[in-house]
Amino acid sequence: MGRDEKGIQACNKFGEHILSMIFVTVGTHEQPFNRLIREIDRIKAQGLTDERVIVQSGYSTYKPKYCESHEFLSYNQMQELMEEAHIIITHGGPSTFMQVLQHGKIPIVVPRMSEYHEHVNDHQVTFSREVSLKMRNIILVDDVAKLWSIISRYDDLVKTMDDGEGGSHNAEFNLNLQKIIRNLMDGNSSRK
Repeated sequence: MGRDEKGIQACNKFGEHILSMIFVTVGTHEQPFNRLIREIDRIKAQGLTDERVIVQSGYSTYKPKYCESHEFLSYNQMQELMEEAHIIITHGGPSTFMQVLQHGKIPIVVPRMSEYHEHVNDHQVTFSREVSLKMRNIILVDDVAKLWSIISRYDDLVKTMDDGEGGSHNAEFNLNLQKIIRNLMDGNSSRK
């Protein structure tokens, strides 16, 4: 793959440059996630990337002007876009970023935050930080102002996360995720 100042360019099997795709999903939670959608739209509007950007916007009230946008997608459509995407940016919901990992890709995770009225509490922040620290298989972005910096360095960041064996670590991830959830649940039950 070649790279230019506006993003990452993919090549097809004939070596011809084609635009790759960024897929952004905010899930189906009923509170808007305008902060993320506004930032990815700004990135596209400023011409920072030539990549096609497809956004699943859910209940967000900000409507992207520079990205292709769909409020909701079917399960099959989501799976197709995750398979096709070069970069997947997701909210901090574990089932969504685990789907990305199942496709063999490293997600950029932007957790919803209660201070912006994106969720009822900060469980996505807490959980995403734990996974990022303990599993090291997601790229956590808790400040959307840093999103372009992460997107522009995505391939290099992913390379530093690779163990060099090229194998899937889904089973190991799932076991460790179960331990994290169990520890969180045990911690919550001891406070009652």
